[in-house]
Amino acid sequence: MKEGICLVVSPLIALMKDQVSALRRKNILAAAVYSGMSKREIDTVLDNCIYGNYKFLYVSPERLKTDLFIERFKQMNVNMIAVDEAHCISQWGYDFRKPYLDIAEIRAFHPKVPLIALTASATLKVKKDIIEKLLLKEPQVFVKSFSRPNLSYSVRYAENKAETAVKILQKVPGASILYVRNRKGTKDVASALNSGGIPAHFYHAGLDNKTRDLRQQEWMSGKIRVMVATNAFGMGIDKPDVRSVIHLDLPENLENYYQEAGRAGRDEHKAYAILLVQENDIKTLLERAEIAYPPVEFIRKVYQSLANFFRLAVGSSLMSGYDFNLTEFLKIYQLELLPTYNALKVMQEEGFIELNESFYAPSTIHFLVGQSKVYEFQIANARLDPLIKVLLRMYGGELFSTYISIQEEKLAKTLGLPEFEIVKELEQLDQWGVIAYNKRKDKPQITFLTPRYDAAKLPLDTRRIAERSTNSKEKAKSMVAYVLNDKLCRTNQLLFYFGEESDHLCGVCDVCLAKKKENKKAELESQLRNRIIKTLNSGLAFSLEELLSAVGTQKDSFAVGLLREMEDEGLVSTESNGKIKMKVDDKH
Repeated sequence: MKEGICLVVSPLIALMKDQVSALRRKNILAAAVYSGMSKREIDTVLDNCIYGNYKFLYVSPERLKTDLFIERFKQMNVNMIAVDEAHCISQWGYDFRKPYLDIAEIRAFHPKVPLIALTASATLKVKKDIIEKLLLKEPQVFVKSFSRPNLSYSVRYAENKAETAVKILQKVPGASILYVRNRKGTKDVASALNSGGIPAHFYHAGLDNKTRDLRQQEWMSGKIRVMVATNAFGMGIDKPDVRSVIHLDLPENLENYYQEAGRAGRDEHKAYAILLVQENDIKTLLERAEIAYPPVEFIRKVYQSLANFFRLAVGSSLMSGYDFNLTEFLKIYQLELLPTYNALKVMQEEGFIELNESFYAPSTIHFLVGQSKVYEFQIANARLDPLIKVLLRMYGGELFSTYISIQEEKLAKTLGLPEFEIVKELEQLDQWGVIAYNKRKDKPQITFLTPRYDAAKLPLDTRRIAERSTNSKEKAKSMVAYVLNDKLCRTNQLLFYFGEESDHLCGVCDVCLAKKKENKKAELESQLRNRIIKTLNSGLAFSLEELLSAVGTQKDSFAVGLLREMEDEGLVSTESNGKIKMKVDDKH
């Protein structure tokens, strides 16, 4: 509603792209700048945000430090700065990102512009950090309750998790997400569900973009009922009618669990969040937390190996992105997967690299010359004229003002040419300076966010890494405590973790339901006991069958057990003929 543009700082490329697409579908001009884009493309996007009628610009926090961005940002008519996933600014958050600490610096260029910080899961400590680190003076703080009254949380011990999941899904109809830790697990569990008659797909960052998109679409539309996925599935997922979220592995912390479980029941109808556990899971989680922060020397070794892998000279490669094949990298430098992956995550937290495991950027083009020059070129180059005509017909005048996503396959079909011919012609147009053509990318990416350091002098904040390591272990312990605590209402356990107090029991979690069952049993026991005493107080003796008939109940383990209990207490006795009567106190 305000004049000008809103700058959105977000750490997730996939989320940026989703949101830009959603806004464009609503005819709202939005753009994003992220690693993997060419400098020329970034240049055009930032220019459009100064001179065009753009309403939203999405950037990662790393971009805010570059001279290119700062110079253009100064010239923008900014109406608001929004910091998404704001918990990333806090060392005590579960997803700390050092570049987030510098966001406050850009406020100096537009000091009167309001700033909004947003997160779905911040503890009191993290909330305080967000306010301090973003230099928010007397901010309005809006906190929605962490309670989800329609969501039933439960923890179940299961020997065969896939089998248990099938049984749950047979009882609970509707769409579901099953979260597992590793990629292989997604495939195995999906296969077990399909064998059990439940239509399921698997999803992880290692699948190609086309497959991921197709599977997500089939699940969103209800064509496939269950998605078995790693936590790569979920960002930007807004399906309101998910009836169950089942975890087959323990998440690293309660923040992740709360976010992932919270994808169930967004339509506010009854939904279930179920955590399936085996004894060994707890040990595994605590062990993983122990090795989440490798020794500093190992981190330096991995950094040096990256520099060798991409042949980078010291001082080069600021904000440069590269295709990254982790398997090949591990093989060449004889590194173990888990410690290496953890070292890469630490480098990301420390702001040296950005690791994107499920990167996809479609091919884009942009005309670099005006319409009259294009027309002259068409006359002089008849062979390329049909392609230029089709591009203009398909994408129109926007090609002259910004980069437009294209599909070479579609162009090839329209022109009746093989796809490789279209790519060759587009590359020619690029070489001759008529268009800028960026070919699609769908391999994992590593972007160097700083000039390449000498690994021995890599300025790692060892104190902060040690604190983050302690924090990671504490969060794993909180996750374990949640699993083991079967005395406190699950919702209240989560509320307490996020700093919210409540005496109100949810009444629908496994702990509350077990208590209700216990209370109901105690009530029934009390009623039956009173009826037995009243009947036997007549002074008559009854056979077991006669007594149970007289008090209006059946011969079952509950009734027989209660009579045995009453006999142990000395309230009733059984005579030699088998008849039951009230025991008379000897003193009377």
